[in-house]
Amino acid sequence: MPTLKHDVLLTETEYGLALLDQGSAEYWTLNPTAAVVLRNLLDGGDVERAVEILTARYEDVDTDAAAEDVRRIIGELRDAGLVLPGP
Repeated sequence: MPTLKHDVLLTETEYGLALLDQGSAEYWTLNPTAAVVLRNLLDGGDVERAVEILTARYEDVDTDAAAEDVRRIIGELRDAGLVLPGP
């Protein structure tokens, strides 16, 4: 399961989440969908659980579209260096 990089701070916002990489001083905001995905991963969930949460919350989103979004979000978080892959 992915974890936040040790020097990344996370805080809730009205819109979703904000992340600050203290090492690079870069700041990111996550929309509500990305926030659900990240929270799920940090709580020990996986892609399938994130898809379940998203499809329950957003009834008009089908499973395939949710799975694609979850994988993309995880990839973007990793590419940005915000999360580290799990064991």
